[in-house]
Amino acid sequence: MQFMKYKWFYFLLSALVILPGIYFLIRYGLRLSVDFTGGSVLELKFKQTISGSQLLDISKIVEEKKYEVIEVQSSGEGQILLKMKPIGKEDVSIIKTLLAQEFKEIPEEVRFETVGPILGKELINKTIVAILLASGFITLYVGWQFKDLMFGISAILGMFHDTLVMLGIFSLLGHFYGVEIDTLFVTAMLTILSFSVHDTVVVYDRIRESQKRFTKVPFVDLVNKAVTETLSRSINNSMTIIFMLISLWLLGGSTIKWFSFALLIGTISGTYSSTFTAAPLLVVWYDFKNKRR
Repeated sequence: MQFMKYKWFYFLLSALVILPGIYFLIRYGLRLSVDFTGGSVLELKFKQTISGSQLLDISKIVEEKKYEVIEVQSSGEGQILLKMKPIGKEDVSIIKTLLAQEFKEIPEEVRFETVGPILGKELINKTIVAILLASGFITLYVGWQFKDLMFGISAILGMFHDTLVMLGIFSLLGHFYGVEIDTLFVTAMLTILSFSVHDTVVVYDRIRESQKRFTKVPFVDLVNKAVTETLSRSINNSMTIIFMLISLWLLGGSTIKWFSFALLIGTISGTYSSTFTAAPLLVVWYDFKNKRR
């Protein structure tokens, strides 16, 4: 099939997803969790259901004791999530006692985490460095393996396509639904980037094999051949992952809900970009290089 005949359509489709995401990123940014900003997260569970108005009451009760509350939200039936400026373990006991007086029951402590602002800033820096290092090593490795930097840079551009898709969607979710970026999101993003490049290398490897066997066949035809031969394998492989991630997202609980969703979005985007972004980029680069000659 002549997949590369529609390469500009694929680029347009990617732009329709990426450009709104870039707008949201510039306009609203990402909603960072305490993992990056510093602070404390206290998750408590009550036997009774907590309503929206009661969340406001909880905030007032805690703030009366001079604790700085950033946000109080429901994290499940009877569960609340308190996001605050850094507090200690003894403060948790005080807060539980205050809420026990108000709701006539002692809440169960589900989770308590504290991250200092210095550690949060350091985590942001290390995340950026990790992504840049991974990108650099992948570019060099793919370029060296295929004896042409064109392959390495095209693979990285496909990888950045998936990065922008994930960041844009989570910027939108953060603005409208309060979804936060935490260390699990970073884990999901790095995992997806490796998955995306892995799929891209499979396509590129088939192109390299065809170049050796069919020396007189036009390059675009070799790319079409490689995409045709690997597309069904990529889809079948990705669908098994997608079904698992959908189940995990729906049934896995609030703690890993958005981690599963990030992996799900990344898997779909990675499968698409390997075939319909990285391969067409290779064709455009090859055509441009030949025109310059």
